[in-house]
Amino acid sequence: MSKTVKPYYKNDQSKKEEVAEMFNNISKRYDFLNHFLSMGIDKIWRKKAVKILGQNNPKVILDIATGTGDFAVEALKLNPTKVIGIDISQGMLDVGIEKMKKKKVDHIIDLQLGDSENLNFDDNYFDGYTVGFGVRNFENLEKGLGEMLRVLKPNGKAVILEFSKPKKFPIKQFYHVYSKYILPTIGKIVSKDARAYTYLPESIAAFPEGDAFITIMKKVGYKNVESKLVAGGIATIYSGDK
Repeated sequence: MSKTVKPYYKNDQSKKEEVAEMFNNISKRYDFLNHFLSMGIDKIWRKKAVKILGQNNPKVILDIATGTGDFAVEALKLNPTKVIGIDISQGMLDVGIEKMKKKKVDHIIDLQLGDSENLNFDDNYFDGYTVGFGVRNFENLEKGLGEMLRVLKPNGKAVILEFSKPKKFPIKQFYHVYSKYILPTIGKIVSKDARAYTYLPESIAAFPEGDAFITIMKKVGYKNVESKLVAGGIATIYSGDK
């Protein structure tokens, strides 16, 4: 990326610190806004991503940037023995931990504070991992991808769901208006954080999507890298093997 996009542009904080602060700020309203602003389509995207993850029949799964744990919950459809979700925002995790208790799945899903660029797990530990809308928030993208590859078992599956920029009419035009005007306005009113939902489209615009991201994955060492557009290109599911 030519420019480091940050939520608040504070001189004394790194991007990672600002992202954690941002998600702490909006954690109580995140689930509502996430599903409302995506009109529920995000649930369909996660189902498709988990279906790809299931090709390797994973039993121990890592969910990076787990937030409140929606991706981790979806992964339960694969009947894993353990799902560990990590996030740099304790506020998001607190909401997620309560959610797991209510769903009575906290014996399988373990949500932990953790940094995707410095994972506290042994090499070759997980059968597969997921990342939902998190890689564009990484401070060092290659380092994060490399760490996630390190903790995958040989032939383990990586599945990354991330926003992208639609290229075709009329979705491209609708997305432009929605992301520039509607999303920031509603996000600001509900979340009370003026920057959080302005940062979202800015970070999407700066992210090296499509072939550029596939090239980075291959450079880091992923094999059999593929991508699949969803919702007309609003998001992309990337997958690769160790």
